[in-house]
Amino acid sequence: MLSALARGISRRPVLVLVLAGLALALAAWSAFAMGGGLFGKATDGGFDDARSESSVAAAVSTEELGRTDVDVLVTYTSPGRTVADPEFADAVTQTLDDVVAEHADVVDEVVNPLAAPDPAATGLVSADGTTVVALVRLVGEDDAERSAVYAEEVADDLVAPSPLETRRGGLAAVNADISRQVGADLALAEGVMVPIVLLLLVVFLGGLVAGSLPLAIGAFAIVGAFGMVSLIGEVTDVSIFSVNVITALGLGLAVDYGLLLVARFREELTPGRPVPDALEATLTTAGRTVLVSGLTVAVSLAAMLFFPFMFVRSLGTGAIAAVVLAMLAALTVLPAILRLLGRRVDAVGLPFRRGTRAGADRTDGAWARIARGVMRRPVVVVVGVVALLAVLVAPVADLRLGGVDVRALPERAESRQAAETVDEQLPWLSTDAAQVVAVGADGSALDATQQAAVVDAVEAAAGTPARVEATSGTAVRLSVPLADSDPFSAASRELVTDLRDVSVDGVDVLVTGDTAYFVDRLDVITDRLPLAVGFVVVAELLLLFWAFGSVLLPVKAALLNTATIAATFGVLVWAFGEGNLSGVLGFTETGFLETSQLVVIVAIAFGLSMDYEVFLLSRMREEWDATGDNTTAVANGLQRTGGIVTAAALLLGLVVGGFMLGDVTFIQMIGLGLAFALLLDATVVRALLVPATMRLVGSANWWAPGPLARWWERYGLREEPAAVAVVPQPRHRAETPEEALVG
Repeated sequence: MLSALARGISRRPVLVLVLAGLALALAAWSAFAMGGGLFGKATDGGFDDARSESSVAAAVSTEELGRTDVDVLVTYTSPGRTVADPEFADAVTQTLDDVVAEHADVVDEVVNPLAAPDPAATGLVSADGTTVVALVRLVGEDDAERSAVYAEEVADDLVAPSPLETRRGGLAAVNADISRQVGADLALAEGVMVPIVLLLLVVFLGGLVAGSLPLAIGAFAIVGAFGMVSLIGEVTDVSIFSVNVITALGLGLAVDYGLLLVARFREELTPGRPVPDALEATLTTAGRTVLVSGLTVAVSLAAMLFFPFMFVRSLGTGAIAAVVLAMLAALTVLPAILRLLGRRVDAVGLPFRRGTRAGADRTDGAWARIARGVMRRPVVVVVGVVALLAVLVAPVADLRLGGVDVRALPERAESRQAAETVDEQLPWLSTDAAQVVAVGADGSALDATQQAAVVDAVEAAAGTPARVEATSGTAVRLSVPLADSDPFSAASRELVTDLRDVSVDGVDVLVTGDTAYFVDRLDVITDRLPLAVGFVVVAELLLLFWAFGSVLLPVKAALLNTATIAATFGVLVWAFGEGNLSGVLGFTETGFLETSQLVVIVAIAFGLSMDYEVFLLSRMREEWDATGDNTTAVANGLQRTGGIVTAAALLLGLVVGGFMLGDVTFIQMIGLGLAFALLLDATVVRALLVPATMRLVGSANWWAPGPLARWWERYGLREEPAAVAVVPQPRHRAETPEEALVG
C-alpha cells in the first residue's frame, strides 16, 4: 500500500502538490470566507448538556415564566458622589436611555434602578450610594447569540461619560472577554513559539530547507482543519476554543511527523541510491509509523465525541481533523516535496553538519548505551520510576472538581472587575441559589393548592425558607439559597440532590442553577466515561496489534500511558488546585480543577503518548524482525528513535506549552497538562520504563497466539524495507552530536 503510494508520488510529484494546493485553497475559503468563516461561526460556552435536567429546567422556566437571568450587569461608580447627585443619576439614565433607543431591536429590557421612585429599595444601589447596578437583557436564542449581540452592538454604548467609572459584567460580558483573551493568547503563543520551533527544527535537522518542511505541512493541517470545522459549523455549534486545539495539534503533529520522515529520508538517501528508492523506503518504514500514529491519536481523540458538551465535542472534532490532515499531508505533500528536492534537502545546512550523513550505522550511540544500562538492572529502574510516578500522583488525593467562573479571567479583565465590585459593594446580588421550577404534569394547570404544596415540600427538603420568584397558571419558580457560598461544594451538591427528591402529586419538579449544572455535568461524565474509555482501549489494542503483531505490547502501552496521565493529574492538582503556580502563571487559585478540561487533557494526552509509543515500537519491531534478539531490538530501536522522540516531544511541548503564556486559567491548565505529559512520557517513560519492562518480558514482547500470529503474518501492517534495493555504504568513523539527536 505505502510502496504503491510512494511510487505514485515519485512519478507525479508536481500533480500531487497542485491537487494539494487546490484543496488548501478550498479549505482556506471555507475557513475564512464562507458564511463568515470559522471565526464568524464559533461560539462561547458549551460546557453543559442541553438534555440535562438543569438545562431543561432553565428552558421550561423561560418558556412558562419568562427569563430571570441577566445577560449584562453594568456597574456605574462616581468617586466622591452618590446616586442622590443629579449629575450622577442623569448621566446613568441618559446612557441607558440611549442604549434602549439605539438598540431596540436587540435589547429586550434594561433595568435602571435610578428611574425607580426609591432606588435604594431596588437592591441595585450600594449601601453607601456610590455604586449603582443596571441590568440588561438581550435578544437571542441562546447565550452564545446574546454574547455576540453584546460584543458587536451594545457593549460600547453602555459606557457612561467621564468621570463615571463603568464596568461591564454578566455572562455575555464574561464570554466576550474570554473569547477576546483567548484570541490574544493564541496570537501571543504563535508569535513566540513558531519562531522558536522553526529555529529548533533547523538545528535538529541541520539545515534551513529540511527544518522548514514540517512547518509547511503544519500550515496545511491547520488551514485544512479550520476549513473542515467551518463546514461543520454550518450545521451545528462549534466552540471558539477549537481554534486553539487545532493550531496546537496541527502544528505539533506536523512537526512530529515531518521530523520523523525527513530524518528517515536522509538516512535512506545513501551515496549512489536513487531518490525514488530512498523515498519508497522512507514511506514503507517511517511512513507506516506515521499512518499508525495518526490513526491511534485520532482514535484517542474520538473519546471526546462520547460527551454531549458542545465545548468538548468541538475540541474533539477539531483535534481529529488536525491530526488526520497532518497525517495525510505527511504521507502525500511532504513526500512530493522530498521527491522534488532530492539531495537538495540538505541545502542551506548548518556548518556543524558538513561532512556528516544521517544514514550512518548508529547501534552503539548514547541512546543505545542508555537502553543497555537500563536493561542490565531493569528491576531497579522499574522500582525507581514507579516511586517517582507515585510521588507525582500523590496530590490527586486532594482533587476537587468545579466549573468555570469569572476567576478564569485575569484580574485586569473588566467583566471580572465588575463581578468583584458587586461582591464588595452589593454582596446580596452575588449570593448563589438553586432554582426550583415546578410545572403541572403533562402540561396540566397548577392550582394554588399544588403551588403551596410545592413550596412546603421544597422548604422541608432545603431546611430553609424559599422565595417565590414567579408564578403562572401552569408553573411556579422558587429560589433556594445554597448551603454555603461555594456552588461546587459537597453541601451545595447535596442540597440539589435533596431538592430533586421532592415529589408532589400531579407536579413535575425540576432544579437548575450553577450547582445543578455542575451536578449534571459530573453525572454525564461519570455515565459516559466508561464507554469512552472502553472504546479507546479496545480500538487502540486492535490497531497496535495490527501494527506490531503482539498481544502484550498494546496492553503495556495502555498501562504506561495511564501512568503518565495519572502523574499529570497530580501535577495539575499541585499547580492549579493547590495554587502553587499561581504566582508564576498569574492565575487566581480557586481550590478546584474545571471538570470539562480534564476530559480534554486525558483524551489528547493519551493520544500523544501513544504517538511516541508508536514511534519507538515501530523501530523496535523493525530491529526485531532483522535480528530476532529482544535486547538488541530494544537498544537499536531506542538508539534510532530516542533523539527523534525527545526532539518531537520538546517541540510539541513548546507548542502546547505556549498556552501557559496566556491569561485564561483553563487554557493555561490544558497547556501545562499536555506539556508535562509529553515531556514525562518522552523521557522518563520511554527512555527508562519502556526498555526496563521490555527486558523483563523478554521475547514474549513479540508473542501472539498461533491463530493471531498467522493472521498478522498475512494481514498485518508490516515494515517493508527489504522491498527496496539498498546500496552498500561505508561505516562512519564516529557518531556526531547531531546524529545522536536525530538518530
